[in-house]
Amino acid sequence: MSHGDLSVVHRTGSARTRIALLTGLFTTLLALILAAPGTAQATAGGHMTHPDLDWMGSTIRAHEGSGRLSGDPVATPLASQTPGMDVSNYQGAVDWAGAWSNGAKFAYVKATEGTSYTNPSFTQQYNGSYNVGMIRGAYHFALPDVSAGATQADYFVAHGGGWSADGRTLPGALDIEYNPYGATCYGLSASGMVSWISAFSNEYHARTGRYPTIYSSTSWWTQCTGNSAAFAATNALWIARYNTTVGALPAGWGYQTIWQNADSGVFPGDQDLFNGAIDRVQAYAAG
Repeated sequence: MSHGDLSVVHRTGSARTRIALLTGLFTTLLALILAAPGTAQATAGGHMTHPDLDWMGSTIRAHEGSGRLSGDPVATPLASQTPGMDVSNYQGAVDWAGAWSNGAKFAYVKATEGTSYTNPSFTQQYNGSYNVGMIRGAYHFALPDVSAGATQADYFVAHGGGWSADGRTLPGALDIEYNPYGATCYGLSASGMVSWISAFSNEYHARTGRYPTIYSSTSWWTQCTGNSAAFAATNALWIARYNTTVGALPAGWGYQTIWQNADSGVFPGDQDLFNGAIDRVQAYAAG
């Protein structure tokens, strides 16, 4: 609307009409601002405004740093470690041949967040890692205050998060960590968080036949689930700790399946170690 259009608003109609026209003008201008390239936008899924900045561990470094807590028991590896990586749209088009040459044998790719975001780079990343020989899987960035756990599991499966028994596809992973948009535990009690994770995990299992790998940090897990041991018997653990030792694990788990040990390194994205040789990665993929 031009400055001349604004003068018409002042010259015509009742006060109610003028208010309605001004409200419409404000709404139009706001929509234009939000539509501008590079502008963070709220989505139909709730408060999500910067999903491309939400990746595995994006909130953990800020909250926990990298220091090992004094007195932490150290979980020892089961066997040799297999290097891998995890990526999101933040990395864009990944040089998969280069990552493979540098030794990455498996990869996880962000597929979804909440119930309204899909990774624009997913196809290049998910198929590209597979095509160079990696064993790959997808992960979901959880927003437990946006929708139910089962709803988000369904959205994940429908948008790249499924599993197939081809020996090259890892079960999907649930990335549950500090809330990038507000309250650390998403406004849920410890029991409420355990219920949400259970609903996601059970629905994913019902849809795919596999339980999702659970990615988190010990500190967040302790604070937001009350250090629940409810998942150790069914879900593999992917622990985040940026240090030379994995440190204490959440209750129930005697070892980690995957350790995210750095948020940068020789591979694009985060650096991961599978707790076992390559045949163990293959066995986990095969189910």
